[in-house]
Amino acid sequence: MNLNQFLLSGLVYLLATVISAPIAKKLGLGSVLGFLLAGALIGPSALGLIGGEGESVKHFAEFGVIMMLFLVGLELEPSKLWALRKHIFGLGLLQVVGTATVIGIASLLVAREWREAFVMGLILAMSSTAIVLQSLEERGILKSPVAQSIFSVLLFQDISVIPMLALLPLLASALPVADVHNSSLISNLPAWLQALSILAVVAGIVVSGRYLLRPLFRFVAETGAREIFVAFALLLVVGITLLMGLIGLSAALGTFLAGVVLADSEYRHELELDLQPFKGLLLAIFFIAVGAGIDFKLILAAPALLIAGLAAYLILKFATQLGLARFFKMSWADASRFSFSLTQGSEFGFVLVGIALGLGLLSSTMAGSITAVIVLSMAAAPLLMMLDDKIIQPRLGAAETSREADVIETSGVDVIIAGHGRFGMTIGRVLTAQGIRTAHLDHDPSQVDVLRKFGMKVFYGDALRLDLLEAAGAKNAKLIIVAIDDREKITELVTIVQQHYPNLKILSRVYDRSHAHDLLKLGIDQVYREVFGSSMDLATGALTALGRSEAESLRIVDIFRKHDEKFLRAAQAHQGNDKALVDLARKSRADIANVFAADRDKQ
Repeated sequence: MNLNQFLLSGLVYLLATVISAPIAKKLGLGSVLGFLLAGALIGPSALGLIGGEGESVKHFAEFGVIMMLFLVGLELEPSKLWALRKHIFGLGLLQVVGTATVIGIASLLVAREWREAFVMGLILAMSSTAIVLQSLEERGILKSPVAQSIFSVLLFQDISVIPMLALLPLLASALPVADVHNSSLISNLPAWLQALSILAVVAGIVVSGRYLLRPLFRFVAETGAREIFVAFALLLVVGITLLMGLIGLSAALGTFLAGVVLADSEYRHELELDLQPFKGLLLAIFFIAVGAGIDFKLILAAPALLIAGLAAYLILKFATQLGLARFFKMSWADASRFSFSLTQGSEFGFVLVGIALGLGLLSSTMAGSITAVIVLSMAAAPLLMMLDDKIIQPRLGAAETSREADVIETSGVDVIIAGHGRFGMTIGRVLTAQGIRTAHLDHDPSQVDVLRKFGMKVFYGDALRLDLLEAAGAKNAKLIIVAIDDREKITELVTIVQQHYPNLKILSRVYDRSHAHDLLKLGIDQVYREVFGSSMDLATGALTALGRSEAESLRIVDIFRKHDEKFLRAAQAHQGNDKALVDLARKSRADIANVFAADRDKQ
């Protein structure tokens, strides 16, 4: 493919992405279904705008699925993942085994022999991580308990791909393609050494994530160049993907594990926000490529048989999963959502079909039919989930289903503190000690690293970024404290918050009296001069050292503080008029002298 052809294909994919998603969402179909339909329309079986490059594009876009698992891992701290262990290895194991068994038995009606039926069961037991998680996220229920159960099953399915890849050659009566499973560096090693190598790599990812990646992220962040930070994040995901491929493991599983290790990192939110656009675009291209893979000629050749096979597959899978959900004591509403969400086939199914075909476990006709069923079930998935949402859930009392907030960990915060250096740290300690929920943002990686050693929840990121403010909970917070140590950035952040979050109350640090006037002009009535408070404290100490009682010293300084704050606001009306300001300053000095004289007379 020459450069012009490459650019033309890229143009078609991007155009399909830009057009299909808004239309699908406008119609209430969800972006996933829009991408699949757009792919089917522009694919080789319809308009033919994209053709032979479709399979290679799909492999490239599968990187979006891998990146999605990395971002999901960032949402799960190790403690949360441990809490899901029963669902992962209980519900997940039973879903794979149970569904594979039911579909495998039913497949005996059309399979050549038991091995072909068994392989069909394994392949069709899997579900699409990309479609399910994307749909749950769009519907805002990714953090709900039932969604966590769904995610647990998807994670176990991803893990189970590894033993499936090892099992398929053993099922084959002969190995016509001897190197199918020899693509990894360790495939020729003894089994015990392969297992040891895999454990070593997994342990290496965990240890590196804990002790090596954080210093590296801090080093990169200190450059101050956001593009370098993004490049390093992409380098991390690509590197782990290649490493896992070299040892024959699932790349998605490896990147998910790396995400979990970094889940409690100060760079977590910055990683999420920087990688989110790449993930979204790659997933869109992946779904379009899947849609383009629909072979309408195969469907038209035997439409009744294919539709019957698709219907049987969806019904069997739904019924099996519904029974499992009820066995795990899910409510009917949650069981329905669980079952409908996992009914479709998986992107890993395409890989397993290709390997099984090469090993002679599937005939070419059966492989084509299974591929068509998987693609059609993926296209039907958003419609089935919409059916559940719009019709079934309301009738099952889904409103009673408990759910958590569908935002990031800092959801429900009362106060956002932007800038957690010497100034913001003390404020945060006071508020935290009172049980007030706070989110802390700071752009100095060294400062963040030090504060985290003291157990503080501080996140690396530039508070001027609107997406980071959104992620920190600015939409629902009550208050933002601007404690940044930069005059221009303080003013810029105040302007951003006023524009996008007018209901968020602002308390701001200011550099000096002049800077205070700048913010007062913007309508910020609660401004705090950097050294004013500490200078008042020192003045109190000086009066006490000179023989005044502590109570008297505090009273005198309090009188002066109130007078000076009054003068600050009075001077706001005369900014730019030096003569008026001089006159006001003289009057202020005379007034405070009179106030203190009257105070002494009272004593």
